[in-house]
Amino acid sequence: MYFFIYKFIWVYSKLIWHKMEIVTKIAPIALALIMLGLGLGLTIQDFTRVAKQPKDFLIGLICQLILLPIIAFILIKIFRTPIELALGVMIIAAAPGGVTSNVLTKFANGDVALSVSLTAIVSLISIISVPFIVFKSADLLQISYASSEISMIGISLKMFLVVTLPVIIGMLIRKFATNFVSSNTSLIQRTSIILFAVVFLAIWVEEWENIISYLSQAGLITLVLNIIMMIVGFYVAKMFVSGTEQRKCISLECGLQNGTLAVFVASQIFTDIVYLIPTAAYALIMFITSIIFVFFVKNSN
Repeated sequence: MYFFIYKFIWVYSKLIWHKMEIVTKIAPIALALIMLGLGLGLTIQDFTRVAKQPKDFLIGLICQLILLPIIAFILIKIFRTPIELALGVMIIAAAPGGVTSNVLTKFANGDVALSVSLTAIVSLISIISVPFIVFKSADLLQISYASSEISMIGISLKMFLVVTLPVIIGMLIRKFATNFVSSNTSLIQRTSIILFAVVFLAIWVEEWENIISYLSQAGLITLVLNIIMMIVGFYVAKMFVSGTEQRKCISLECGLQNGTLAVFVASQIFTDIVYLIPTAAYALIMFITSIIFVFFVKNSN
């Protein structure tokens, strides 16, 4: 399996210099492989654990699914963000946390089990929540879609194929090849991060001539959104959850989004790569801010 994954990465690195169609064709494959990697790291206990610690999970869920999109929309209005970039911001705000949040939660000495549970369950919920938030935002912003054939149900079905189904397949593989998967956990995590990176490298390469202009428009709002959500996540968790490890986890889950999923959704709705720029800007910013956050909170109690 890993041979095919790395073969994909090698081929993709050769194709990355091509145009927008490479992003739109490769993003679904990359996302499916990332979600397969997520599924390989999951067990039934990651879902049943929620019933044992419902309050911690619910706080994380509310921060991600409700507070993040609301704050993103408020910032769009405050910054008077151009329409096409505004919807890009809402797409990244609607996306669930990525597998990177699990890795950084571990580095920060946070609650990794809670992080995994949040990532897994919110990712599954995302096939409903992401289309709803994105289409509702588009209506509020009065944005017309690139195709009249695009629908919330259509996006949900596509997301099921590249998000939910690979997670289920990954869990089945883990169930029947537990020792193999357990011994290659770090490889799975590294592969997911590499796949995440190459998708965004394609966007940066494609729009390199315009990147400074786009960053000047999208960089500030994505930076502010990222920092605010990590702070909000941390202090909301401080008021309601059980301990410091859970605060670190929820803060990182709020700050680290599944950018590859955001690219996939944007590419399914729109043909112009400008809608993908906020996701690329956010991806770069969130790594920097999250690493700084981990550095400061790693040994805090």
